Amino acid sequence: MKRLALIIFIVCGLMLWMTGPSLAKELMISDFDSGAKPSNVGGDFGSWDKDPTDFTQTCTETFDPIVKHGNSGFSMRIDYDVDSPNPAYNGFWGKLNNFDTSKFKSLVIWTKGDAESGYTKVFKVELKSSPLERSIYYITNVTDQWMKHTIPLDKFSGNANLSSLSEFVIVFEDRIATQKEGTIWIDDIYFIK
Repeated sequence: MKRLALIIFIVCGLMLWMTGPSLAKELMISDFDSGAKPSNVGGDFGSWDKDPTDFTQTCTETFDPIVKHGNSGFSMRIDYDVDSPNPAYNGFWGKLNNFDTSKFKSLVIWTKGDAESGYTKVFKVELKSSPLERSIYYITNVTDQWMKHTIPLDKFSGNANLSSLSEFVIVFEDRIATQKEGTIWIDDIYFIK
């Protein structure tokens, strides 16, 4: 009897293990709740600048335990500055480790702008499968309250291979930013079916 129960337990466990990922309705990329790297999918992340030698433009990221979506953990605070006499853009990147999103329908990202220091209401989201393969979408309605943005993957324009995504990127661009210097928080970035 114990042996039969063990066999049933093992078979059920194997079936759940083999079908578990395909049954998941969402896949969390980054919730930042641990306050440390890596992301939920094991990827590194950070801020970047078009020209690190141009000190009139910059971007930094910080885990924030105070301003966050939800009641626990952290969010990612992004302080950006594209107010430069030179062409300027910068942002935040996160590695996706060649993740297959072909079975997912949308990307979700929560955002909030800082009412005190100001923020852009518009920024670009990129999905990359290689340096030359990327798809883009512009989020255009950031507010100073937490807002959920659900972006259907078929609304991204470009040539990224959705079955092998290497990177998620947020881009603040001087030419489209409604405010060229400010703070945006991001939290709970995930794909849904």
